[in-house]
Amino acid sequence: MWAANLLHQPLSRVPIIRPLQSYPKIFGYPLTKYKPKCRRFGYRFRLKKLDVSGAKEQLPELNAQKPHTKEVKTEEEGGGEGFDLGWLPAFPHVLIASMSNFLFGYHIGVMNGPIVSVARELGFEGNSFLEGLVVSIFIGGAFIGSLSSGLLVDKFGCRRTLQIDTIPLILGALISAQAHSLDDILWGRFLVGLGIGVNTVLVPIYISEVAPTKYRGSLGTLCQIGTCLGIIVSLFLGIPSEDDPHWWRTMLYIATIPGFIVSLGMQFAVESPRWLCKAGKLNEAKAIICKLWGESEVDRAIEEFQAVIKNDGSDLDSNWLELLEEPHSRGCCKLNGWKKEQEFKVIVVPLMLKLRVVISLPVALIGGTLFILQQFAGINGVLYFSSLTFQDVGITSGALASLFVGVTNFAGALCALYLMDRQGRQRLLIGSYLGMAVSMFLIIYSIISPMDEQLAHNLSILGTLMLYLKQRYILSFAIGAGPVTGIIIPELSSTRTRGKIMGFSFSVHWVCNFMVGLFFLELVDKLGVAPVYAGFGGVSLLSAIFAYYFIVETKGRSLEEIEMSLNRNFPSRDQ
Repeated sequence: MWAANLLHQPLSRVPIIRPLQSYPKIFGYPLTKYKPKCRRFGYRFRLKKLDVSGAKEQLPELNAQKPHTKEVKTEEEGGGEGFDLGWLPAFPHVLIASMSNFLFGYHIGVMNGPIVSVARELGFEGNSFLEGLVVSIFIGGAFIGSLSSGLLVDKFGCRRTLQIDTIPLILGALISAQAHSLDDILWGRFLVGLGIGVNTVLVPIYISEVAPTKYRGSLGTLCQIGTCLGIIVSLFLGIPSEDDPHWWRTMLYIATIPGFIVSLGMQFAVESPRWLCKAGKLNEAKAIICKLWGESEVDRAIEEFQAVIKNDGSDLDSNWLELLEEPHSRGCCKLNGWKKEQEFKVIVVPLMLKLRVVISLPVALIGGTLFILQQFAGINGVLYFSSLTFQDVGITSGALASLFVGVTNFAGALCALYLMDRQGRQRLLIGSYLGMAVSMFLIIYSIISPMDEQLAHNLSILGTLMLYLKQRYILSFAIGAGPVTGIIIPELSSTRTRGKIMGFSFSVHWVCNFMVGLFFLELVDKLGVAPVYAGFGGVSLLSAIFAYYFIVETKGRSLEEIEMSLNRNFPSRDQ
């Protein structure tokens, strides 16, 4: 427990503490017995003595028991007899949407091996800048696609937008496969990036809005699994390109097949019931809820949908300025433990004030920060140097080395599938970044630590150690930092602004992705591998701290309950 009192000199400003309204139905206790209060920390303060020892109010926890989850707990207490198939009705729809992420992964890996053959055939062999441009131009298209996705999903809904999105994906693959000049391949890759930018935003939104609450995290992990499978398939198909200089065209033709599958499959998939309710198609929304979640959930879900829509506004379209306005600025910061009756501290230069507060930050800022930390934690840098590490242990084929990395990533995604709705988002995110930091610091130690003569003569031992540590780093990333980031952002977002918040967050992701790829090698040349990896380890630690303080747990809560509990302007209701 932190010290209760803090004496300091008078300042020119005074902390403003304002109570937030609560939603008693969510947290499982009546308003008459106890009225939880959140505290907002303002900017002005002027106090000689600040006493917070008497603060007994408890901040509401999102993982409090809900009345409609009692049946689930009864099943678990019963010894786990039988199979829980509550996820099955939504699974085919989620699976079809996840094929878009398969395309994402496929296009990440499709140019990994054949780029030399492409450059030789199209006449820019030996020009490293143009080779890098062909590989990475899709990032520019993805940035534009991400920014435009929010407008499209607000207007057409997830299902129809995913179908429209297959047009640039298919056309881009065909143009690239038939390219006879540098301009052709660049235009094709740009169109592919445009489609990728849209579907990487839409698929997490679609899954979060279609999946039953109990399985939303596990089903959301299919995004990461689809991406991993796409990378593995593209790398596996790329092995013949080492012998066949024209094989890259076949690989790009193959890329059109998943696009056609998504376009046709989404015709039979359901639309998001939340979007249908917002669009006024109440009967269709009820039918889909009954089909996917069960008849017993229809009335409760529709009631929550309508309550949120009434509070947020009934019109479909939102504007970008709303991302910075209340009530969409969620209080997502928990300081020194959200639980029980602990006191919180926030660092205010030049003083450290021990306060029980919640800092209100826009979800768009939280989402963008999560992606900044994810990218600068160094996953792309580690993947870039993985082929060199494999050479140290005798694996000279770059395709086989990358394939091994892809399999490790896939194994981590499978672990996340199992753990997501059991351990929760925040715990996985923190544990993932801590595992990445430890692995990175051990890699640095293995690089800079002096070796005795006997060990120096056996470099394969060091290479094996590096291989193990880097695979551990990749596994840690795939368990938490990879899948959780895309799952938690739509869960914290409001129904009205979810599309634009996701679009903004992923646009930040693409910018950071580009910057890491652009400056990584230059930093390694100037500073060396160890200092750069030390920076990655430091960012990983910072990411774990950010997740601890600024991410609340969302497992087991419907999107509407999360929104109502984090929205201070939502009207309180009796249980």
